[in-house]
Amino acid sequence: MKTTSAIAPWNRRRFLQTFGGGLAVLWFLDDAHAQAESGRRGGRGGGGQRRPPELAAWLQIAADGTVTIFTGKAECGQNIRTSLTQVVAEELPAPLAAIKLVMGDTALTPWDAGTFGSRTTPDMAPQLRKVAATAREALVDLAAAAWQVDRVSLLAADGKIVHAASHRSVGFGELTKGEKLLVNVSDSAPTKPATAWKIAGTSLLKINGRDFVTGAHAYASDIARPGMWHGRVLRPAAFEATLVALDASAAAAMPGVKVVHEGNFIAVVALTEHLAAQAIAALRAEWKTTPQISERELFAHLRATARGAPPVTVESAATLRQTYTVAYIAHTPLEPRAAVAEWQGDALTVWTGSQRPFGVRTELAAALHVSEEKIRVIVPDTGSGYGGKHTGEAAVEAARLARAVGRPVKLVWTREEEFTWAYVRPAGVIDLASTATADGLVTAWEHHNYNSGSAGLRAPYEFPGQRTEYHPARSPLKQGSYRALAATANHFARETHLDEQARALRLDPLEFRLKNLRESRARAVLAAAAKRFGWNQTPRAPDRGCGLAYGLDKGGHLATFAEVAIDRATGKVSVVRVVQAFECGAVLNPAHLKNQNEGAIVQGLGAALFEAVRFENGRILNPHFAGYRVPRFSDTPVIDVLLLNRPDLPSAGAGEAPIIGIAPAVGNAIFDATGVRLRSLPLVPNGLKV
Repeated sequence: MKTTSAIAPWNRRRFLQTFGGGLAVLWFLDDAHAQAESGRRGGRGGGGQRRPPELAAWLQIAADGTVTIFTGKAECGQNIRTSLTQVVAEELPAPLAAIKLVMGDTALTPWDAGTFGSRTTPDMAPQLRKVAATAREALVDLAAAAWQVDRVSLLAADGKIVHAASHRSVGFGELTKGEKLLVNVSDSAPTKPATAWKIAGTSLLKINGRDFVTGAHAYASDIARPGMWHGRVLRPAAFEATLVALDASAAAAMPGVKVVHEGNFIAVVALTEHLAAQAIAALRAEWKTTPQISERELFAHLRATARGAPPVTVESAATLRQTYTVAYIAHTPLEPRAAVAEWQGDALTVWTGSQRPFGVRTELAAALHVSEEKIRVIVPDTGSGYGGKHTGEAAVEAARLARAVGRPVKLVWTREEEFTWAYVRPAGVIDLASTATADGLVTAWEHHNYNSGSAGLRAPYEFPGQRTEYHPARSPLKQGSYRALAATANHFARETHLDEQARALRLDPLEFRLKNLRESRARAVLAAAAKRFGWNQTPRAPDRGCGLAYGLDKGGHLATFAEVAIDRATGKVSVVRVVQAFECGAVLNPAHLKNQNEGAIVQGLGAALFEAVRFENGRILNPHFAGYRVPRFSDTPVIDVLLLNRPDLPSAGAGEAPIIGIAPAVGNAIFDATGVRLRSLPLVPNGLKV
């Protein structure tokens, strides 16, 4: 079929005459113009913490057909760059290669609270779907007016508007001529149901994946600016230590080194990173430390400092009552905190790895006493976050140093700094009490969490009159978000307790759970995983055990089955096989969703088996990988992930939920193999004593 573009040149007057009552396309917008406009308005979100209604704040189409999408979300390895590109390509529709996402840039993207809580897929994907659908309808209107045809006779396909009856087509860029579409994002623009997806819902390769494999991608730690120096900060001898005296003479005498001393902030800036490290080592500081809580006192301290002592309500001869604990663990991101800061007059630009670029901008404004309109934060695709990069410590430090020395400064935390001065996943104490009938119906349930958090606190089972309470406590370590928050701790305690209750009643753990679950989605993942795993279908080999756990978090249902092998001579516990069924509504990219599950399982194995932050009197005792055990290739079991796609349901996020089931499943499998019940995470930091 021969296709032609039959749209005559349009001047602005003719265009406004045609579209004066509705759609309008206005001025050309290049990058410099966009940044200037963003600075005046406090970012494309209009300066307030709201979602801008203007389509052009989210989408622009260049004259060559390139579609640029703007989102304040950050790519931290969860691959939302790919899935968000897919939903835009689906709705416009346009070729994937024609779509470019600008992410996490406070000067160019709409304001966004941050990338956390598994909210990108259920929140940003529908927003960008509406954005793309609105643009598609606007482009159809443009072509219909230009060709003087009924809009219902037009079809959007592959980056073009097509009029089949006349064999005409026109590219999106030919329609817009690179100018902004001045319409608002419409909630009524029709979007495709998941059952009709052709691009979304498929296992497309990672966008820009080759750049990461070849090393072409520039992380925050790779950014270089003309005239850039390197910074290092002097850290206290322990938490809450205060500076008594400082001798900076040796460092100050080094050529190419400047010492920055502002109150309690002590740092050096040098021509090279190596020289900065030498200079920081040359500083002589005297610190005053105070006695602090140590690891052996932790759980008693958390109970003692919790708000209120909860009264016991579950009390009978048949009550099962147990306590479970979880240790502090570190995020151990591939890329430690890093930032490059550059001042131009009173305006600041910072490149940093963060899950909250707009939050970091606010931190910078508060720390430096500068208006947010003068600050731009740019987040390159970042080397993992896991909830650990919500704050902007490195960005603030780099900006202070850059202002002090009048030149761009790069500051990259060492691994020891990352282990010691970044916040950790909260430790916690969890008390559980329950009663059940002889045939396996739970009749009472009480769950108290001290310090670790409220996420996943309420049981997704049909427990009558269940009581759940979270009791904040005073943490001796700086603590914050971690992948799945406290849902991992609360699921570990609950699913371990349910296994104990089932064993006490001499009931099969799977049967016991199914007796107390009515939710069809929960029953479906359990049935699928049990069938694939072969639960109770084959006899156990000697020193082998099997365990399971059900979980629900952020809208994702999962069933995790694990098989372990025990070496009784050495006490080594090996997880040899894991089967996990996962259902989170309509799947946007099956291959990448499987990757999320597999990665979460491997990461969760570390916290389950051996990860723990060791500390004594305000000091971290294992601030290196040599002393902090993370999963290795040799620890990785055979992993089988089953995805239950539900195109009839909205898509839920999957960055967090897949991690919550592995610890209780492994703990229950260890009991199945040995009869030893372990109620503390990590389960076997020093091996198992049988």
